[in-house]
Amino acid sequence: MPVGDRTEPPDVDAAVDVSRETGSSDPQWSRGGGSSSDPSTDRSRSETPASAGVTPHAAQSVAPVSRETTTSAAARAATLGSEFATAAVETMQDADTPIARELEDQVRRRTRIAQTKVPKPERTRVMTVANQKGGVGKTTTTVNVAAALAQAGLRVLVIDIDPQGNASTALGIEHHAEVPSVYDVVVEGKPMHDIVQECPDIKGLWCAPATIDLAGAEIELVSLVAREQRLNRALTAHLDELGEEAYDYVLIDCPPSLGLLTVNAFVAAREVFIPIQCEYYALEGLSQLLNNIELIRKHLNPALAISTILLTMYDARTRLSAQVAEEVRTHFPDTVLRSSVPRSVRISEAPSHGLTVMTYDPASSGALSYAEAATELALRGEPSGQ
Repeated sequence: MPVGDRTEPPDVDAAVDVSRETGSSDPQWSRGGGSSSDPSTDRSRSETPASAGVTPHAAQSVAPVSRETTTSAAARAATLGSEFATAAVETMQDADTPIARELEDQVRRRTRIAQTKVPKPERTRVMTVANQKGGVGKTTTTVNVAAALAQAGLRVLVIDIDPQGNASTALGIEHHAEVPSVYDVVVEGKPMHDIVQECPDIKGLWCAPATIDLAGAEIELVSLVAREQRLNRALTAHLDELGEEAYDYVLIDCPPSLGLLTVNAFVAAREVFIPIQCEYYALEGLSQLLNNIELIRKHLNPALAISTILLTMYDARTRLSAQVAEEVRTHFPDTVLRSSVPRSVRISEAPSHGLTVMTYDPASSGALSYAEAATELALRGEPSGQ
């Protein structure tokens, strides 16, 4: 029967006639089943490729693929769980496809992390995570590296000195105006142990939260004595108070500026951890940050050193990311981590649930990258001369 410029195959018209005669609104045999009561007719229809508009040669080539697909699906369903990625790689290891190579690479990386023992530092490593450019992943890096270190069995404290309080949010810590915060420590002189809260989702991880009160701390600190040393003195007293139970790592999340709060963070730390977004503006901001760190080292904290640089938001599809990564690695060959963090939707989604990506989606590429970065950071140890 002509339909527009095309002519429907006769068997399609027959399918409609059969469905009308039998009262069925779903002619199953047109999908490979059978609505006729004659078994021989059903067999002939399902076994005759011409009835579906497929040549005998094509039918022979399609049939075994369907069986393999069914078998593969059953195998995948049977191996759901922690062994899924390994089974998938073993199933596809003979196929030279991008997915197979990606799965195999991820399994290899996860196995390496699982087999690596993260060493405990000889003394507490205090690191300021800083970059005066905003949006480069400072807070995201702080909370996820801290979570990865805590999951490896270490004791970690995150000090949120950014008035936005994003690190506190990501760790599931209350930080409304009535909550004791870093503001009370640096401005009011309250002991740090009065404000520290334990992360509800990760054992061994604590947080000193930030509240909106910190937004006015920059002005209030101007008139205080030893204004650059306020955080350093409070943190040193807190670590001495803990004694043998002191933290292995202290990560300080800074605001994207070089005000007195950031200066306090630089003075309190011995190491600077710099996340760099793989874009041109990040490179431009890095040179300015290095000049300011040199000023801090000269006048306030001679022990301060840049120990770690992490490339974030790396997009392997773009030439720009590769060029920025190469530029940074050329200028800082001993400082840049081999691990880099890709752009990941899971990383962006995690804070909206009050979680780090390490707990929100441990199987994601972002969680794997941060676990690798944390492991590498721990294995490197403190810079020589510290």
